[in-house]
Amino acid sequence: MTTREMTDAPRVRAGGVRALWAGNPWSVVLRGLIAARSSSFVVILSGFFEPVLYLASMGIGLGALIGDVQTESGASVPYAAFIAPALLAVSAMNGAIYDSTWNVFFKLNYGKLYEGMLATSLGPLDVALGEIIYALLRGLVYASGFMIIMQIWGLNLSWTAILALPAVALIAFGFASFGMAVTSYMKAFQHMDWIQFVLMPMFLFSATFYPITVYPEWVQALVRALPLWHGVELIRGLTTGALYPGMLWHVLYYVVMIAIGLVFTTKRLRALFLG
Repeated sequence: MTTREMTDAPRVRAGGVRALWAGNPWSVVLRGLIAARSSSFVVILSGFFEPVLYLASMGIGLGALIGDVQTESGASVPYAAFIAPALLAVSAMNGAIYDSTWNVFFKLNYGKLYEGMLATSLGPLDVALGEIIYALLRGLVYASGFMIIMQIWGLNLSWTAILALPAVALIAFGFASFGMAVTSYMKAFQHMDWIQFVLMPMFLFSATFYPITVYPEWVQALVRALPLWHGVELIRGLTTGALYPGMLWHVLYYVVMIAIGLVFTTKRLRALFLG
């Protein structure tokens, strides 16, 4: 084979790990950041203002009527300090889910961006991890801004609240990886309505605005299976200083969620574009 024939011949992707991973997910992240510069920052920041408005209206307004509320660990805290960490978890979830569902769906089915990326040396794990990290960054930006609001209003009741930021990153990572995995199986925009159909009940029932103990036991069991509840309880324990050993189960829940999301997304991208 001549040099010209070798150059013109289609590149065959190596097998094994190299077929999935080139070790360069940051090129996908960088592409997302460059594209974000031309986006409307009003739309991007909208996800930050929603939990702030909930906190102002319910935490301060309704909190004046409710008084103190008991946490999962048995500690009594002001109502505003009870719902603020829950809204922080919601903020991380919203930021991560937006980018890992709607944006990924467009790139996958209309923009054909992943097809082009996988025509390079990048593997499906590079693309999956790059998009998930980008979505994680958005969730972390939302949560960091909300954390500043909490500090200004005196709702971080313990020094352990600083640990809420890595916890927020874990939550955003979990929702982003799982969200992208689910989105990779969707074929039409109408299917995206399912995302909101799932998120809204989680937001309302995951002990966000009142303790989980107000529910019947069978409802409590259902709520405890939802990912947002684990994020709410993890951050609530850190911001209020009411730590307990069971918080490690919340961390493990998200580690498993991340692993499942990465595996399914990688396999799905490989099946779609690499045969």
